[in-house]
Amino acid sequence: MSLNEDDVREHVRGVCFKKGPPGLVGAETEWLVVDRGRPEEQVPLGRLRGPLTRRPLPGGSKVTFEPGGQLELSSRALPGAEAVCAALTADLAEVHRRVPGIELLGSGVDPVRPARMQLDELRYRCMSGYFGDLTMMCSTASVQVCLDIGTADQAARRWRLAHWLGPVLIAAFANSPVWCGRRTGWRSTRQAVWARLDPTRTGAPDGDDAEEAWTRYALDAQVMLIRGESWIIGPGLTFGEWMRTGEPTLDDFAYHLTTLFPPVRPQGWLELRMIDALPEPYWRVPVAVAAALLDLVPDAAETAAEPVAGRWVRAARDGLRDPALAKAALACFEAACAVLTGPLKDLAEQYAERYVARGLCPADDIEEYAWTR
Repeated sequence: MSLNEDDVREHVRGVCFKKGPPGLVGAETEWLVVDRGRPEEQVPLGRLRGPLTRRPLPGGSKVTFEPGGQLELSSRALPGAEAVCAALTADLAEVHRRVPGIELLGSGVDPVRPARMQLDELRYRCMSGYFGDLTMMCSTASVQVCLDIGTADQAARRWRLAHWLGPVLIAAFANSPVWCGRRTGWRSTRQAVWARLDPTRTGAPDGDDAEEAWTRYALDAQVMLIRGESWIIGPGLTFGEWMRTGEPTLDDFAYHLTTLFPPVRPQGWLELRMIDALPEPYWRVPVAVAAALLDLVPDAAETAAEPVAGRWVRAARDGLRDPALAKAALACFEAACAVLTGPLKDLAEQYAERYVARGLCPADDIEEYAWTR
């Protein structure tokens, strides 16, 4: 039976925007893996895969690898940012114990090494052919914060707030000014790389109606590939056009959604994808701050973030050197720190004092990586 828009809308409503009371938090930390003895070379995946996948990590994080060999630790959904950060901390310590001699570099883009594909999977070969560039797949890393959609009454507001906060989070945590040994002029080169690839799948959806905005975004996005006996890369039509001229299935639509990479992606939860990877100990701060803003102080977050909604490019280029973004970030950190407790509160306040209160982000104090000297 042919797929129609009613089928698509039902999938978006029931799967992408699965409703429920908020409270659970998850995080995905991506890391560029560096050999301390040979930092200019790629670390072969064979050195990592066996030790890290042979048995579970103590905190329960899922271990996966990005196409360039970046290590990704995905936490379980847990009750609050404190539990998530504790689990990931235990798992990161175990990674170092199992694979001695490596450094996990928290940076939004590889500052030295050129992009090189390490995963020879058909999906990634098709993606590289579609984009014509390996940088996004092989040289970038992020901290992704995952928060509940919320109840039916909350979902639209949380979707809107996540997008309003996006530029603030980019600017406050921008950490990728150096790429292949040179400054790029961007505080978040990672965000710049992602944004330029294909706006139909990396930009932010338009519209306040969350489910309708995501449905239209998905239908208007170009089809990256059509799977079959021979996979077709970039057939040159949107998914909506494919529905009108062909016979895609619901499984094809679900797969199509996995090829969309907007700043906020609904997957039964809200996946905030816009934050650069950060080093120890600061990767915990965006997890704590984002969760606090959406779950605990949404009124304050809305007031702070609404004036800078949509400033995606300015946030990536200027970070907190932009006065409006600096004002919004400071207000967001003050609101978040007022409700955080324990070590995460201390760490967020330390981060705010070092960067946010001064109108800076980590990109501003990166002068030179030790191994480029």
